[in-house]
Amino acid sequence: MDEGPLVDLGRLTRTSATPLYRQLYERLRASILAGHLPPGTRLPSTRALQAELGVGRNTVADAFSQLLAEGYLETRKGSGTYVARTIPDDLVTLRGASERGRSPHRRRPLSERGRVIVAAPSMPDLEWRKRRPFYPGVPAYELLPIDTWRRLMARHWRRPSAGVLGYGAPVGYEPLRHAIAQHLTAVRGVSCDPGQVIVVAGSQQALDLAARVLLDAGDAAWIEDPAFPGARAALSGAGARLVPVRIDDDGIDVAEGERLASDARLAYVSPSHQYPLGKTMSVARRLELLRWAEAHGAWIVEDDYDSEFRYRGRVLPALKGLDEHGWVIYVGTFSKVLFPSLRLGYMVVPDDLVDAFAAARALSDRHPPTAEQAVLADFITDGHFLRHIRRMRLVYAERQAVLLEHVGKRLGGLLEVEADEAGMHVIGRLPQGADDVALSLACAGRGVSAPPLSHYYMGEPAQPGFVLGYTGYDEPAINWGVRMMGHALAP
Repeated sequence: MDEGPLVDLGRLTRTSATPLYRQLYERLRASILAGHLPPGTRLPSTRALQAELGVGRNTVADAFSQLLAEGYLETRKGSGTYVARTIPDDLVTLRGASERGRSPHRRRPLSERGRVIVAAPSMPDLEWRKRRPFYPGVPAYELLPIDTWRRLMARHWRRPSAGVLGYGAPVGYEPLRHAIAQHLTAVRGVSCDPGQVIVVAGSQQALDLAARVLLDAGDAAWIEDPAFPGARAALSGAGARLVPVRIDDDGIDVAEGERLASDARLAYVSPSHQYPLGKTMSVARRLELLRWAEAHGAWIVEDDYDSEFRYRGRVLPALKGLDEHGWVIYVGTFSKVLFPSLRLGYMVVPDDLVDAFAAARALSDRHPPTAEQAVLADFITDGHFLRHIRRMRLVYAERQAVLLEHVGKRLGGLLEVEADEAGMHVIGRLPQGADDVALSLACAGRGVSAPPLSHYYMGEPAQPGFVLGYTGYDEPAINWGVRMMGHALAP
């Protein structure tokens, strides 16, 4: 069947403040609503459209995913992607309303920083981000100790103090900072004073603060390749020049980083459980990284996002525990251990940076919500936090084993998944030459989230694959998700 262009989409503008995938999405949507692409029309493949427009495959895949999520497109097994037979009426109505409300005056362009932020490589809100197998990083909500949390919250709201109801300190609620410092000393090998702990709204805010406080526009910053897209976005948004450094079995390749940019001002790493590949940085490589930072006066941002979940052996000490001279900024979060909407995380910063980070934190959103901090402080100090972690380790280890078992039975030759001794996700590797973006879209059409591994790379990925979360899904959900993936991946 012909895969030539069905409608003239024009050329995408690389200098625009609007990202390329968004430009393509808007042009396809406009063509559908205008009737140039009638319902039932078969669209070119992502590969064909990529070649036609001269853009990367993620650009086309992201635009298609957004249109799939909003109901403009639909997929048909073994046939391709089509304009949906029925366009939702509310979307057409919203389009008309937005056009009527548009100002007749020309808007001033975004600032240079605004354009950088818009174009930053953050994870887009696509169809596969819904909470369904196998969206990564989702905890087991049904196993949260809600009754305990409710009781602790009632304790503070029965007779709320002025400290809970009033403005709080930008660095966070003092009892929570003490509880975090004690937990990190006992569990992560990070000997820190509570005064070095800064409570933030999740690890993303921590990364944004670190980038804004420590980097000037144009500064070189090492970043793991592949890496967490939110880290790439935070560093890019601060105007940093990203230097992707490959990951090997020992973690980030420090020698390669020095060859590429020995004078980098900052390095972003996830040494305990590299995201997304799952590698653990060796002690020798950690010491090498610390020596580089000491020699060049560079900062290291350590993202310790899910280190609590290790299923074999002892939890590894953090890189920060080896830092004798104060070059490491340590970042942790409660989103993965408890629940994402809590929006609480923390940083451990050197003493001489506390005031700077406190000032930046105050400018960002004044202070974290105090009532939630008070409840969390009690949750930790009363022992509930460690009990919850121990319970989840057992459950998550079982769920990973279930995923591997079902993949082995149903997806032999289509997807290879190896056990990971830590974390909340595994890597599913596709055969060499497979298009993981197109196959991710096919999975989304079957109701399964399978983020493409290539999305996490800045350079060329070594092998196509998926990032598959398993912690938030019980055995029936995992079984169903693997069956749907089998239909999507079948030739």
